[in-house]
This record gives sequence, structure tokens and C-alpha cells, in this order.
Amino acid sequence: MTLLQHFDALLRLPSISSTNNTLDMSNMPVINYLAEQFEALGFQCEIMPCDSASGQAKANLIATLGSGPGGLVLAGHTDTVPMDPELWSVDPLQMTEKDGRLYGLGSTDMKGFFALILEAVQNYVDQPLQQPLIVLATSDEETSMFGARKIAEAGRPKARYAIIGEPTGMKPIHAHKGVMMESIRLQGRSGHSSDPSLGINAMEAMHDVISELLKFRSELQDKYRNPLFAIDKPTMNLGCIHGGDNPNRICGRCELEFDIRLMPGMQIDEMRSLIRQRISPLAQQWGVGFDLTPLFPGAPAFLCPAESDLVKTAERLTGHSAGTVAFGTEAPWLQQIGMETIVLGPGDIDQAHQPDEYLSLDRVQPCVDLLRRFIDHYCIGQQAVRD
Repeated sequence: MTLLQHFDALLRLPSISSTNNTLDMSNMPVINYLAEQFEALGFQCEIMPCDSASGQAKANLIATLGSGPGGLVLAGHTDTVPMDPELWSVDPLQMTEKDGRLYGLGSTDMKGFFALILEAVQNYVDQPLQQPLIVLATSDEETSMFGARKIAEAGRPKARYAIIGEPTGMKPIHAHKGVMMESIRLQGRSGHSSDPSLGINAMEAMHDVISELLKFRSELQDKYRNPLFAIDKPTMNLGCIHGGDNPNRICGRCELEFDIRLMPGMQIDEMRSLIRQRISPLAQQWGVGFDLTPLFPGAPAFLCPAESDLVKTAERLTGHSAGTVAFGTEAPWLQQIGMETIVLGPGDIDQAHQPDEYLSLDRVQPCVDLLRRFIDHYCIGQQAVRD
């Protein structure tokens, strides 16, 4: 099959992941397709079942060509976000080639990347590799990161270097922020508003909680400045608040939902612990129940040192200095396994998560050629010998 035939076939296999269980889908059709294609090329394929909040069957794929202690991982996620077909000018569940673009859901973010990998690895099927070439396809990146978490938990695949093909416009990315989304719930006591002593106003207590969170935000921004990023400090956004049910009733319950965009060096568990330490005394003063609950497990920040071999090699091969992005990826979990990791893919993030998503056709062959240069360097060339 040709590159574009693989591209089309992958887009025709819907693999939406969503926190809405009615929209969530299995990624098994994509995993099975990729396993079949890579096995036909001589790769050893392992399908790793993964958890799913919706109960849908989900899995990762680890496809390996060659053996050895080092090697290169080419990684991506198999799921897409939901879509509104009526807002698309083309069928989102197939590839449409038009005006020098390849349209379709997942074309740039990021099922299309696997079609480029399939094309790139054709050159190495009959070549002896000094170090293994590994393709990793994961589940649920767009929601829970369950696939990446499973990989980190298993400590596999083992390799020295990893490239994640998220849309970066062919520029190497060596750092991004993390994110945590939390809910604070305060339980007071409702009562008639004519006599405040009859209740405990959870909304008034939340006012003090918000003031404390804003102080905490200011302290974090003083401590974690990082000039690598366009927004060079962590952010905290108070996103939504709900409390009470009527103007003549003392508010008995109030809930605040907020996020923190984490800089490298900020640990999710530590941030949650610090928030609890600051809010618990306020809750005791007010006499309200207090609960801090993650809205999802959180995604860590990521930083691959600028002096690392992979970053330097990527800068040399692309002609671009390594940069940073605001969006999150699976890179922190691959890094946990012990791999130098970068994010580098052919798409543009501006095309992701919106109608008429596309990958520019003029990015396709340059990306294939670039992947081959990485494979030459880390699996066949002098670097592979040194590894």
C-alpha cells in the first residue's frame, strides 16, 4: 500500500476518546491495523491492553524491529478528539486531498503520523540494525493519558531516544508545561437568610479560599519563572464556580474548579499537598467541610535538557533551534522510562481540534526523509555503534 492509502485507511477507523462515555470509542481497530502492517514488515508486535473509564476496549502497540539495549522510539497516539461533522466541508472520517492538503480527523493530530512512519521504515526492513527501531502507538492521549501511564508503569519499551510526532511544524520541542485541574468543595449549612446565625455560608468561605489561592499563585509565579516559555511563569485560572440555590437561602455548598499550568520542576502531588495545607485552616475557621478533588490525574511538565544528544541531533537535522510549546504531550511518561525525548511532527497545532483539520502535503515527504535520518543516526550509524 502507498503512504496515502495508509493515511486514508487510518482516518477511516474512528478512534475518538472523550470524557463523555457516550462519545468514547475503542482504539482497537487502529491498533489492529497498525499491528498487521508492521508485522508484515518484519516487526515484532505486542498489544498491551489499557484501562478505560468508559469500558471501551483500549490498547497500546509496541512494534519492534531489531534488538539491543539502545535504539529509537517513534511514538504517537491513536485517538482523536470528538468532531462535529456538520461543521466540516469534507467527510472527517476519510482522507480528502485538496489544494495541497490532506484533510481528515486525525490528519495532523496525529494518526497521519503513523502513515509517515510506515513509509519511512520501508527502507530498513532488510537492513541489519545496530540498535532497535521501535514504534509506539498509545491510547487515550486526548483524555486521561491512560496509554502513556500504562507504558510508564510497565517500564517499556526500552530505548535511549524517543520522538513523539505531535504537530510542531517540523521544529523540535524539548519542553512544555504540565497541567492539573482541581475542584474545591466547601460544605456549609443552609438556613434562612434573615438570620445568618442559622447557617454557615459556604460562598463566603469560598471568598477567603479564592483570596488564598491568588496569594499562592503569586508565590508560584515568583518562584518558578522560566524564560524558555513565552508565558514565563505558571498560571492558575479560576474557571468556574457554583454555589447556593436561592437569594434568600444561606449558601450551604460551594464548588470552585480551577487549573494550574505547571512549569518544569513543579510536581503535581506537591502542588496538591500545598493547596490542602493552605485551605484546611480556612475551612476549620469557617467550620465548613473541605474537599480537594482532581478532575483528572494531571499531566506533568516536560523538559529534555538542551545539551542532550537527541536535542542537539534534532537541531542539526532540522536546522531549527529546539523550542517550547504550551500544549501537553506524553513526553513526561516516556522520559520516566529513561529515554531522552523530544516532540517533533509534521503538523501544525493550529489545525488540531477543529473542523477541516488538515496536514499540508508539502510536509509529508520532508518528514519521511527526516525520520529516515534519525533512524540512520540512532539505529544504523556511528551513534548506534557507540550505544
